[in-house]
Amino acid sequence: MTRSISAEAFRDRLDSDESLTVVDTRDEGFTEWRVPGAIQYSYKPFSPFDRDKFEAETGLGPDDTIVTMCAKGKSSEALADDLTAAGYEDVTAVKGGMEAWSAVYDHVTIAYEDFTVVQLQRRAKGCLGYVVESDGEAAVIDATRHTDEFRAAVDALDSEIVAVFDTHIHADHLSGGREFADEIDVPYYLGADAADRGVDYDYEPLSTNEVVHVGDLPIKALSTPGHTSEMVSYLLGSEAVVTGDTIFVDSVGRTELQFGDGEATTGAGLLYDSLHRTLLAEPDAVNVLPGHFSVASDGTTPITHGEPVDTTIGTLRTGLDVLQADREAFVERVTAILPEKPPNYEEIIGINSGRDAPDSEEAAIELELGPNRCAAEIDAD
Repeated sequence: MTRSISAEAFRDRLDSDESLTVVDTRDEGFTEWRVPGAIQYSYKPFSPFDRDKFEAETGLGPDDTIVTMCAKGKSSEALADDLTAAGYEDVTAVKGGMEAWSAVYDHVTIAYEDFTVVQLQRRAKGCLGYVVESDGEAAVIDATRHTDEFRAAVDALDSEIVAVFDTHIHADHLSGGREFADEIDVPYYLGADAADRGVDYDYEPLSTNEVVHVGDLPIKALSTPGHTSEMVSYLLGSEAVVTGDTIFVDSVGRTELQFGDGEATTGAGLLYDSLHRTLLAEPDAVNVLPGHFSVASDGTTPITHGEPVDTTIGTLRTGLDVLQADREAFVERVTAILPEKPPNYEEIIGINSGRDAPDSEEAAIELELGPNRCAAEIDAD
């Protein structure tokens, strides 16, 4: 019988640097999004398996270690069965396929002088969410719909959630923040300008510089429009700032997902002002905690999984080239190339605004498949 492993166990095998080859059976979606190092093998369950053809196309023999992958875990399991029957000795299928891989998280603890942050890294999509703890109380920022991950992080800190925040109306993934706040009966916060985007649910609007206390920690709302009009960054005491999709460790947020391709320059002008008048006005030592890290279509990423994805205001100020540009040049560089948009982004915005709802859990899963694609693509000057 074919062996199968969870997506989390598969992650651990990848991180162990074990010598293995991932064989992905998908015809649709492989080019756009896959596990690092995966090779494609077109396979249809219930069709006769040709071992010679498999070996010729993949270069893999019976002594190789193989992990099979597909969209949902069905065809990969069938291929693993065929390989095992054909004499391959070390074959494992990932349960749930890429759908399960999309829900794998790494929890990374970052200790500050006055509070603790757990950064939840959604490995396959590059989404970052946060649990912020102070004096036994916790805030959740930018929760995905996998709220059990955030609950587990809070429980590990032996704390109680007292507030849930979103930085903005996300376009790449379904937010779990509002439902999570309702479930545990705590306030749900968004920037006050979210009302202008037709948000169709109740929330606590945060004005510029308004403060919410979590334990002994003041969390201040900084208005940082650009990626979206209602974008808010959250200053955590004097030590860190959660920037959402305003700025990342290696880029800035793209500006046309809300404003439209023809109005990307409008968003870029707002973004320039938010960066230079607000975020870069903070001290150099302030730690920047972004909303995403980049994941390429081939699954590769510049980050080290399990380590903090962060930087400082000072490092960005001097090291991110586009921040050296004047306003006109910044706008031109941020909007010169409009990269491929996140999959299903208009539907996701509608759901995160409360105007629509996914038809089912399966529909929600499929809406989110793929990398986040929230950063601007900027050529070196």
